[in-house]
Amino acid sequence: MNQKELKEFLDEKVIQYNNQDFIESDPVQIPHLFTQKEDIEIAGFLSASIAWGNRKMIIKNSHKMMELMGNTPYDFVMSHSDEDLAKLETFVHRTFNGHDFAGFIKGLKHIYQNHNGLENVFAKNQEKDSLQKSISEFKKIFFETDHLARTQKHISDPLNNSAAKRINMYLRWMVRQDAKGVDLGIWKTISPSALSCPLDVHSGNVARKLGILSRKQNDAKALAELDLALRKMDASDPVKYDFALFGLGVFEGF
Repeated sequence: MNQKELKEFLDEKVIQYNNQDFIESDPVQIPHLFTQKEDIEIAGFLSASIAWGNRKMIIKNSHKMMELMGNTPYDFVMSHSDEDLAKLETFVHRTFNGHDFAGFIKGLKHIYQNHNGLENVFAKNQEKDSLQKSISEFKKIFFETDHLARTQKHISDPLNNSAAKRINMYLRWMVRQDAKGVDLGIWKTISPSALSCPLDVHSGNVARKLGILSRKQNDAKALAELDLALRKMDASDPVKYDFALFGLGVFEGF
């Protein structure tokens, strides 16, 4: 396929997968449970943070996270007691356990109490066509509170050459203005043009087969290469192609 044919092919796949049917098999359904901005942000952040492994298990455990917070995530973050945090100790998703969960709650409270919320932290350090510095700075601020050293591994740092798939996916949910009702687009101070594709094994393999990614590792350098290719196809909304790459990989075994 030449560049024009490739763009047409991927645009068709975006239309195929970027619709309401996508929600029922994806963890993006978790922030859709809420209407208050802060509830949406926190529910999205926590569910994106455990989004690796079996998708059904991710969704099941994300629902469990919400239940442990009484299905009022913002209120829980801001007014939890030590006893409330102790109740989280039973939670486990792969290597993310109840102690990590409690550490995340403390970090979120710090963000809202001292830094004017999640959107403000990410917006403050954004660059013209990248949020990778924003992610790195967010991680520093998030872990200014007391936490276990092990918990830090659950937020990736792009400046340490991570593709930071989960947090880039979260930013897609919060920032992308999606007329199809999948991405929530509640953050207005960050442009969708600055988003990066959530690069994982599926999207990476498809991108390589299509010839828009040559680097073999799924790391920050590969992400920069993929972002460049996607921005050439749509500079204003490059991560819409995540739906095409992910859908081709997961649903079609491309």
